[in-house]
Amino acid sequence: MENLKEKIEKNHFIKKVTSNKLVKKFLTKEVILYIAFGVLTTLVNIGSFSLMTDVFHIDENLANNIAIVLAVLVAYATNKDLVFHSKASTFGEKVIEFCRFILGRLVTMFIESFGGSLLFKYAPIPFIVSKCIITIVVIILNFFISKFFAFRNTDNS
Repeated sequence: MENLKEKIEKNHFIKKVTSNKLVKKFLTKEVILYIAFGVLTTLVNIGSFSLMTDVFHIDENLANNIAIVLAVLVAYATNKDLVFHSKASTFGEKVIEFCRFILGRLVTMFIESFGGSLLFKYAPIPFIVSKCIITIVVIILNFFISKFFAFRNTDNS
């Protein structure tokens, strides 16, 4: 009986995709982990937003901001050690790293909050669709901010 890894390695589609030079260049272990934990962060973000708006009937903008804060905390916890492998060792280095992470997230939180407000008010689509659109943009921005700003003094191989 073949194990899952062997089945994946023999799959023609997967072989073709993974042999592509562009895919090899951009689909690194770091990117794959970031995507996986990004999915988790997104589920926290959208799930808490949905819960607050649909179940507790909290205003969309307030729920959006609370959901963003929850997602940022999950993102920091996962990205620090599991994705970017922080090498910050002293208390001072950890504080600086955390502050850079939070500063980057504040920028994207503003983008997400402002963008969400615009979409909620002017886009003729359901709130949750608007939330998903702005979340995708923010995830991409957050990768680059984390890699090149927040965790820049770490081993990003």
